[in-house]
Amino acid sequence: MRTPLLTWMQQRHGVAHSSEVRAAGYSAWTVRAAIDAGMLERVRRSWLVSADCSPQRRAAAEAGGRITCVTAAREKGLWAPDADETHVAVAPTASRNTRAGLQVHWAQGPLPVARFTTEEPLLNVLFHVARCLDPIEAAAVWESALRKGSTTLEQLRRTQWGALRPAQVLETVGALSDSGVETTFIRIALACGAEVRQQVVIDGHPVDALIGERLVVQLDGFEFHSEAKDRRRDLRQDARLVLLGYTVLRFDYQQIMFDARYVMETLMNAIAQGLHLASRR
Repeated sequence: MRTPLLTWMQQRHGVAHSSEVRAAGYSAWTVRAAIDAGMLERVRRSWLVSADCSPQRRAAAEAGGRITCVTAAREKGLWAPDADETHVAVAPTASRNTRAGLQVHWAQGPLPVARFTTEEPLLNVLFHVARCLDPIEAAAVWESALRKGSTTLEQLRRTQWGALRPAQVLETVGALSDSGVETTFIRIALACGAEVRQQVVIDGHPVDALIGERLVVQLDGFEFHSEAKDRRRDLRQDARLVLLGYTVLRFDYQQIMFDARYVMETLMNAIAQGLHLASRR
């Protein structure tokens, strides 16, 4: 039978510090009865967990912290890369002795967190993501939060991050959200001396860029982790354009933003072969 205490615990993802339980009005006798009945378990002396607690949150409680970084991002419904370890935020003064299966974060995020809080604020999660992952993956997590509506670009820009890595990720995400991928591609194409038109409608569908008369460029943007159905849609669109007599080049976010030389060389080779000219068809 679910008691008021268990309902309260469930609302906190099945984990709470005993001081918070007492502050909520539950007596030591009530807690002891729940433990004796097997409905609650005490870990690390002062932390309580119920059956609703995930293994990741339990591991965080055993370390005296809370889940953060990619572990918390996934629980918040954001895209995040797979991780073998549970990422846990602890106080800066916490022990440096880590245990197997944990990635411990001691740095302080931009938002202050109460000592026994079990929930990491989103901005702190993004802070640790920026410091922990490579720039491409970190920006993907941040952009996922923007697309989900969990935060806004303005909020991210106004936050005092206090560290270099989050500021660098913000610069990348800011460029993305302001159509930075398209802008960067146009700059690369112009450096090749190409004549570029954007958002040209071909057979009732817009393409990202058209060079000359027959060279179509499609930009996958930031969602390199898109679902299979999205990928199939892109492939169908490419095939349709090829059958109409166009050459299609497709570049992703990482190539545009971090491998401009490859993009430029590919464009120049295509132009050298006259693939942008209708007369070659």
